Amino acid sequence: MAQTEFRVRIGKALGDAGVRGNIRKAMDGLMEKRLQVLPDPVEREGLRSLCEGIRANSLEKLPELLETLEARCTANGIRVHWAETPDEANRVVHSILESHGARTLVKGKSMVSEEMGLNEFLEARGVEVLESDLGEFILQLAGERPSHIIAPAIHKNRQDVAGLFRRKFPEIEYTEDIDQLAQNAREIMRRKFYEADAGLSGVNFAVAETGTLCLVENEGNGRMSTTVPPVHIAVTGIEKVVEELAQVPPLLSLLTRSATGQPITTYFNMISGPRRPGEKDGPEAVHLVLLDNGRSRMYADAELQATLRCIRCGACMNHCPVYARVGGHAYGTVYPGPIGIVFEPQKDGLDRHGELTQASTLCGACGEVCPVRIPLPELINRLRHDAVRSDGEGAAGSGTRRSATEAWVWHLWSLVHARPAVYRAFLRAASLGRRLVPRRVGNWSMARSTPRPAPRSLHDMAREKGFGDE
Repeated sequence: MAQTEFRVRIGKALGDAGVRGNIRKAMDGLMEKRLQVLPDPVEREGLRSLCEGIRANSLEKLPELLETLEARCTANGIRVHWAETPDEANRVVHSILESHGARTLVKGKSMVSEEMGLNEFLEARGVEVLESDLGEFILQLAGERPSHIIAPAIHKNRQDVAGLFRRKFPEIEYTEDIDQLAQNAREIMRRKFYEADAGLSGVNFAVAETGTLCLVENEGNGRMSTTVPPVHIAVTGIEKVVEELAQVPPLLSLLTRSATGQPITTYFNMISGPRRPGEKDGPEAVHLVLLDNGRSRMYADAELQATLRCIRCGACMNHCPVYARVGGHAYGTVYPGPIGIVFEPQKDGLDRHGELTQASTLCGACGEVCPVRIPLPELINRLRHDAVRSDGEGAAGSGTRRSATEAWVWHLWSLVHARPAVYRAFLRAASLGRRLVPRRVGNWSMARSTPRPAPRSLHDMAREKGFGDE
């Protein structure tokens, strides 16, 4: 049986002992830190309930809140743009840069920009793009995609980074000291912040009540990207809106503790507009790009809508036994781990990413740690069902992984089991021909022994013991 690209990536990941060790060590550390900052189960579960309610409320009122957000942002001087697809969002960003004569862009961390493929789009049109988040900067130098949504370069250790810096910046003295490596990157990027024509960031929470864009970070690069260049562009999915500013603190508290085990993030930025008269810093123009990219389709499904509650903390990845063994690159998607298994097939279709739903043991760990209680195991099961259902009423690409041969086999199976006489004849024939069963039976035998019919049926053995067919 030919291996799919997904299985090839998994095999490659499992064969890389260095990457596996890096990820395992990092995941163990993140899980331990989370336990240390959430030791009280009563407080933890109470906070989870509160945050689940906030996000559910936001989704229930999503169309109304998005309209309010646009109105408040516009009143604050932020220009709002809507994009249905990544290509449309990329063109919006490019048109903004062109209108301001911008040829260089410095970026803070943004998974939505990864979703858009923004860097490649802009670079193909002559725009110089620099990732300023340390992890993203490392991956940009290495020509790789993020392996984790919170710590994108989590699969690399300090020796990997030191070697990369030696190749890319031979003029800088070689070091494996983590602090010095960070300082070297900081010195390289500091000049770029001041020279950049525009800056770009993501958005963690967009507050409809005040038209405020909230940005969580630990390095300060996000603040530099949003305040130093004359133009700031924020890109985010439409689901990131919350109703009131008072709802942000509990979400922030649980986000940081779930993601990195920090009581609070190092930097929390609140952006409500461009620089005003008398202010000493800040951009002259602020733009907000709201991306749909399949989210409206998720929103329309009462069960799958829970996917949009995600606050991108990465806790589900940190606790997933599959992710810990293969890392993010094995998934081949922007969002890896359990949330990626649920989000990506809905975004791009089950025909493209339906196989991801098999990358789960359904152990339930992801659902147990999700700060907003997304029922990830149930959603994974739902998408597995949608991938093979025949009525076409499920998620995007419903039924596209349904094999006509397999469907015919199960139909025949149901016919046999519905007729006692046929069933008994089938059992006798199966027992007599048991040695003719092939060693490999489709996907079943990729991870299991091929089942063989027993020499004698249970009914035959029962009758020998004096139990009849009553």
